[in-house]
Amino acid sequence: MKADNLRKKFLEFFAGKKHKIIESDSLVPAGDPTVLFTSAGMNQFKKQFLGQITDFRRAASSQKCLRTDDLEKVGITPFHHTFFEMLGNFSFGDYFKKEAIEWAWEFLTEWLKIPKDKLWVSVYKEDNEAYEVWSKEIKVSKDRIIKLGDKENFWPSEAKQKGPNGPCGPCSEIFYDYGKDVGCGKKDCDPSCSCGRFAEVWNLVFTQFNRKEGGSLEPLPNKNIDTGMGLERLAAVMQGVKSNFETDLFQPIVKEIIKEAGRSPNIKTVYVISDHIRAIAFAILDGVLPSNDSRGYVVRKLIRRGVNNCRQIGLKKPFLYKLVAVVAEVMQEPYPGLLQRRENIAAIIKKEEESFWKVLKEIEPRSVSSLDEFKKEYKSQSELAKKVAQFAFELHDTYGYPKEMTEEFAKSKNVPFDGKHFDSLMQEQKQRSKSASSMAGDVFVDSEIKVDLKPTEFVGYETVEEESKILKIFDNENKEIHSTKGLKSAKVILDKTPFYAESGGQVSDKGLISKDTDAMLEVTEARKIHESIVHICGSIKGEFKVQDKVSAKVDVERRLAIARNHTATHLLQAALRKVLGEHVQQQGSLVAEDRLRFDFTHFKQLTKEELFRVEELVNEYILNNETLKVEEKTTAQAKKEGALAFFAEKYADKSRVVKIGGYSKELCGGTHLKSTGQIGIFKILSEGSVAQGIRRIEAATGKFAYKNIKQQQELIQELSNMLKTDEMNLIANLTKMIESYKEMDRRLSSTKLESLKKSLNDIIASGKVVNAVKIIAYKIEDADFSVLRSVMDMLKKDLKSAIITLGSVRDGAVMIVMGITENLKTKGVDASLMIKSVAEVVGGKGGGRPDLAQAGGNMANKLNDALSKAVEVSEEKVRQ
Repeated sequence: MKADNLRKKFLEFFAGKKHKIIESDSLVPAGDPTVLFTSAGMNQFKKQFLGQITDFRRAASSQKCLRTDDLEKVGITPFHHTFFEMLGNFSFGDYFKKEAIEWAWEFLTEWLKIPKDKLWVSVYKEDNEAYEVWSKEIKVSKDRIIKLGDKENFWPSEAKQKGPNGPCGPCSEIFYDYGKDVGCGKKDCDPSCSCGRFAEVWNLVFTQFNRKEGGSLEPLPNKNIDTGMGLERLAAVMQGVKSNFETDLFQPIVKEIIKEAGRSPNIKTVYVISDHIRAIAFAILDGVLPSNDSRGYVVRKLIRRGVNNCRQIGLKKPFLYKLVAVVAEVMQEPYPGLLQRRENIAAIIKKEEESFWKVLKEIEPRSVSSLDEFKKEYKSQSELAKKVAQFAFELHDTYGYPKEMTEEFAKSKNVPFDGKHFDSLMQEQKQRSKSASSMAGDVFVDSEIKVDLKPTEFVGYETVEEESKILKIFDNENKEIHSTKGLKSAKVILDKTPFYAESGGQVSDKGLISKDTDAMLEVTEARKIHESIVHICGSIKGEFKVQDKVSAKVDVERRLAIARNHTATHLLQAALRKVLGEHVQQQGSLVAEDRLRFDFTHFKQLTKEELFRVEELVNEYILNNETLKVEEKTTAQAKKEGALAFFAEKYADKSRVVKIGGYSKELCGGTHLKSTGQIGIFKILSEGSVAQGIRRIEAATGKFAYKNIKQQQELIQELSNMLKTDEMNLIANLTKMIESYKEMDRRLSSTKLESLKKSLNDIIASGKVVNAVKIIAYKIEDADFSVLRSVMDMLKKDLKSAIITLGSVRDGAVMIVMGITENLKTKGVDASLMIKSVAEVVGGKGGGRPDLAQAGGNMANKLNDALSKAVEVSEEKVRQ
């Protein structure tokens, strides 16, 4: 049975058991700072597990998950993955153990027809209730039920002894038995054995306790069910294979990798690549771009691991990006968005791959030279071995560079390598990574205001002023109080409100809550906590009490300005898709009073002509004065009809659809204008890069756009006055002036160069000879890069064997050029590597070719120190 069918059957089965089917959440959990990635099906149901009121008490989902806890096991075992789908059914104070166990058994044995004698179960050693259900109700033979301890069958693992605090409980697991011919072959082999005979298929967690400080457990008033079944493992069982990588979820990817390798590559390496590309593609789809921070670092690390594994099977150029189309094809039924964005995602991966291939070319020669330095520095073999292991770990952690390759270099140089020290460093890093990507502190973090109310009725689409009633008041420490007496600020919840709470990139409304002429609360912000809108009040006049009847009034002028920018954002996306193509998709936005910001997918910088056309098109839409049509539809139906949705936004079953003419249709809960003409004018302020494959446009509308245009006009007028010309001739006059300046600069440089020609002998004489190599580091006053390069060329002609560094300061900027003679290139001397440490001295960076490199910096007072550093690194190199 194909994986797509298994996913469907699971959701159909639990829909029949009156579960609400919930769409997979993003890999980036919305509003949850406690985890890096969604790592389990239960992540998106935290508020239900915390007992908050929702419209359902039973749910089922197929959730995209990403974990890196067991990264080193991926490809080695048949079942470990970074990206996987978790099938799960959940109960929030509704059904409990009996139903959870019965339905799991029914689905596996009746719907999927798995033979009952192929299934084993485990229960927590103290959970007699679950044991009784399995043995007496389900009639599983007692010799196929095993009792396990806190580490294996309690969630979180060993929580009773080690924490964290919060909801916890025993669990029961269902295993598939591949048969006695698989694994260790021992007669007493059971699911507690890790030989491979038994595959864990389904984990049923019975959340029935609350762990308190000190390790005591108290029964929860509402007992919950949280189950998880890996789709990949289930597919392996149903498709009769012993490895997830042999299923239809992986085989098309695996075959494409083998085809590219052109031979019989190490299959475990192929499996690693096939796993990582799925995680990379889905993470980028959900807005996580390669970077050196947080989630982005995980994606970058996975790409670099993927590249290294590609190298191990003989590939010598970027390849991972080619697999995106295969992944998209395999996953198109449940995740059509991946197919739609495959070109953009592939472009992002390709650029990252190319960047890493360049890094590898730099690392390998540096590794050899570093080992030579370590040999000189450390006389103790054990200390040397540890240092090399630490170096290997740093390369692995920073660049994803394989430990094995550093080991090989060490072996070629007769340098010892402490493998145990490397493993201990990896273990420490793994723990840090696990801590960063897991829940912080308690199992469920909920330090916000304790609302415990029905959702606030939002009336802000229809009105900006409403008569309301105060339901709750909180002080600055989120303590619930009855009155604002004596407070300078407070938080207030009303039964209904016109105030829009910050959401979807749109800032919140501001305004006033008043009781009479003498009592007033200034609302500086509105936030949505769960389903209640909390009004943050910055100043208080008079006294307000719970149950007071009040008037809530939004700042209308500000609301209109925000609405102009929000409606304009929709027009901007429509224009971008028309000018650049339908690959353009929103990646983030800010809708404020004075400006809008829109992040979108695109491969390169927009040309001047493209920007002009986008701005022109938006203003055409404004002049058309199209009436906005807003309607409520099911989210699924709206998407089916072509409504655009922001990937990071979590939508309810029913959503507002904002339609403008025949060119814009989006799911949107924000506030908008009645017609496009109310925007007035739209002006692009800037366009730039946010990350690889992501561009950003900032723009203004209405009076803020007019103000920007006015400022530009005033600047042009001021320049015209300074140059004593009119606006029409301003460009011509500026061009003439710049050309005149360039000509003067060329003449000065030429004069400077002629003068320096006479000083060549002095420059050469300033150097010293080390191992038959002339080392020169010389400061030239007020020279640019072109002069420094010209002097470098002249010196290299006069010298047979030399490393030369020339530096200068011009207009406060430091310029450094480093070069080597041709004979040193064959001896492994590389100016592009040596200049990096020199550039750091002046607060800059450098690079270039092995024979000629240059660097810039902003610390002019450190130039002499940088030249001294150049002498130092040059001497070290020629003495090796």
